[in-house]
Amino acid sequence: MKKFEEKTYETETIYQGKIVQLNIDSVTLPDGNTSKRELIKHPGAVAVIALTDEGKLVCVEQYRKPLEKSLVEIPAGKLEAGEDPKTCALRELEEETGYTSDDLELVTSFYTSPGFADEIVHLYFTDKIKTMENRPDGDEDEFVELLEISLEEAEKLEKEQRIHDAKTAYAILYLKLRAAR
Repeated sequence: MKKFEEKTYETETIYQGKIVQLNIDSVTLPDGNTSKRELIKHPGAVAVIALTDEGKLVCVEQYRKPLEKSLVEIPAGKLEAGEDPKTCALRELEEETGYTSDDLELVTSFYTSPGFADEIVHLYFTDKIKTMENRPDGDEDEFVELLEISLEEAEKLEKEQRIHDAKTAYAILYLKLRAAR
């Protein structure tokens, strides 16, 4: 047995939605006792740190219902079943911003909330974007506004909690470290 491993002996699916699935797993703990775990299964997502020729960070502002407020975020979206993350990243960049790129570089991948969810975000970087002639239609239930902001403006938006999500905070930290090199 791996250190701290919990063995699942029963899984009950409570909810199967369009985006997430909620399971209750019954597990045996390393000490032999049992417990229940509430788990969110998620297909994964991508996010893109995109810089304009002027060095501005491409963001979108959109309403986030769980928070009951709008946030400024880097372009991002959910992976479709079997979709390549880089392909998804390019699609999301195009749909949300009207920009495209021939040069997306994987920065890292990270879990958003490993205590209860398996969602992984693949984070890409590009400083080689170009405006699309024909912007593809975005999701019919998604309303976004394009913003291009300096690193200083992004830090101000963080202080105001208008940027208040992990992927965009990570992007800002990445850009600060990149600038320091």
